[in-house]
Amino acid sequence: MNLNITNETAPLKSVVLGLPNSPGAIPALEESYDAKSYHSLVNGIYPSEEGIISEMDAFEKVLKKYDVEVYRPHLIKEYNQVFARDVAFVIDDKMIISNIIQDRYNEQDAYRKIFARVGWKNIINLPDTAHIEGGDVIVWNDFLFIGTCFSEDYRNFKTARTNEYAIEVLKEYFPKKRIIDLELHKNDMDPMKGILHLDCTFNPVGTDKCIIYKDGFVDESDYRLLLDIFGEENCFSVTQQEMFEMCPNIFSISPEVVVSDSSFTRLNNHLRNEWGMTVEEIPYREISKMGGLLRCSTLPLARK
Repeated sequence: MNLNITNETAPLKSVVLGLPNSPGAIPALEESYDAKSYHSLVNGIYPSEEGIISEMDAFEKVLKKYDVEVYRPHLIKEYNQVFARDVAFVIDDKMIISNIIQDRYNEQDAYRKIFARVGWKNIINLPDTAHIEGGDVIVWNDFLFIGTCFSEDYRNFKTARTNEYAIEVLKEYFPKKRIIDLELHKNDMDPMKGILHLDCTFNPVGTDKCIIYKDGFVDESDYRLLLDIFGEENCFSVTQQEMFEMCPNIFSISPEVVVSDSSFTRLNNHLRNEWGMTVEEIPYREISKMGGLLRCSTLPLARK
């Protein structure tokens, strides 16, 4: 299997899509490990297996419409496997195996056949104490944007998924990349106040544009840096409510084509009417209740 991911939007050739089947029983409140799931459990709106299957089937149909080769992990019964992005991620021609949180550790077993096709020479296993998940990693040509948490309370946050040590390790593996760490607000119970992963507050689209939520960053200077890199006129700013609905977390099939939630009316109209993109709309409201959306559901392997 040839890996090639140099940015977020080049035409997609192959991808791993998570699995919606047999996600297990609705977790107890104390078992939740992200703020959106916590919110869904408190409000009695945690998604059903039927809803998850319907939405992921719609996503797979769109991917195949554009001749994308779609891989799926092996099914682990009674286990949530929707969010493929965090199990591993690809930078250039290397696959990095994430050190995901303990609650999801068994999920990686379902990817062993995919890892075997990649081959050990192109796989990077990080030190055990280098914590990172793919939702915090955005590859953008010469840039590598990484969401993190530098707080002294890092270990007390379930939603703190990427630490400083992991960033230092990636700098050693990718010395030619300009690695930019972006500290995110963390909150385990209130999804209006905390950001689980970088792609929940920032996501490039097209060739030079992005979707961004200003208040997701601890330091406003990080937000300003992204505006400088992309150009303020090329940044679509989302509101707090739109961030809560997970507007930034759409998925690019190419610079011209994105997959978005059909409820994102303002964003989708902007992408079409202002930026001239094709927007493939599908319902993804149920999956959003578990703290992830379209980008989270994918592990891109190769883009042209």
